[in-house]
Amino acid sequence: MSLKILIVGAGAVGGYFGARLVEAGRDVSFLVRPNRAESLKKDGLRILSPHGDLTVRPRIVLPGEISRSYDLIFLSVKSYALEAAMTDFTPAMANGSFVLPVLNGVRHIDLLNGRFGEDSVLGGVCYVVTELDREGRILQGAKIQDLAYGALIPTANEKLGAVDGALRGAGFDARLSEKIQQEMWEKWVQLASLGAVTCLLRGNIGDIEAAPGGANLSLAILNECVSILRACGHSPGEEVVARTRSAMTAVGSQSTSSMYRDLAKGAKVEVDSILGDLLERGRAAGVAAPLTEAAFISLRIYQDRINRG
Repeated sequence: MSLKILIVGAGAVGGYFGARLVEAGRDVSFLVRPNRAESLKKDGLRILSPHGDLTVRPRIVLPGEISRSYDLIFLSVKSYALEAAMTDFTPAMANGSFVLPVLNGVRHIDLLNGRFGEDSVLGGVCYVVTELDREGRILQGAKIQDLAYGALIPTANEKLGAVDGALRGAGFDARLSEKIQQEMWEKWVQLASLGAVTCLLRGNIGDIEAAPGGANLSLAILNECVSILRACGHSPGEEVVARTRSAMTAVGSQSTSSMYRDLAKGAKVEVDSILGDLLERGRAAGVAAPLTEAAFISLRIYQDRINRG
């Protein structure tokens, strides 16, 4: 069964995985805004990657012009663009369509379930280091390119196997997970702790580790985030915590978070979905996280300033 796939957006994440799917011969279309559409028609969808550079000429659909349904909608927009994106791709949904979101955090799942129903929404996690440059090219900064996906509710839907078949063997590491919800929460704790410390202290992990007390502060923020997950019933695995502790205290590491990179560019940040939602759940569970909250407040001041123009 050949699935019809709609990639919502052609940004750093959706554009990367979508281009690899096109290269692998999958039936892929991209739902993009007019400005991005013009760029793609002129220059193509361009990837600069340690796995090999790639330029494809994507099939493009504009909002308001969807005239057919798709089997799989791959959703990787920023959380603050989710509402508009749902409105844009709603005409692409039909009975049996799946939405595969790879957004940060978990709040988007409730929003998608409310709009399309639990049977239509998969869980997803991706690990890829990509960003758009000023020319609209997608730059991949590390070799990692993992995509995991799975059902969030028990299902015997045979189409899930077709989704797995379409995503495997397409030039990136893809796998069907039976524990996708847990993987989503575990990624969240990594994103939140890394985002909080790099944005609060305005530096990469190596810079922070080299400063007196920097490594201890990084670990204190990680411990706060882990405590919230445990209180919410999603305790991260010991291996995940150990790996994150090591990554957040690595000597000379150039690692930053996507929020920090957006902050450095003067762009909007996903502060509410990555930190705000986590803190709200922590307060409901009686867990205090003052360092993480300080990072959240700092970023909300920044975000509110941008929103005021």
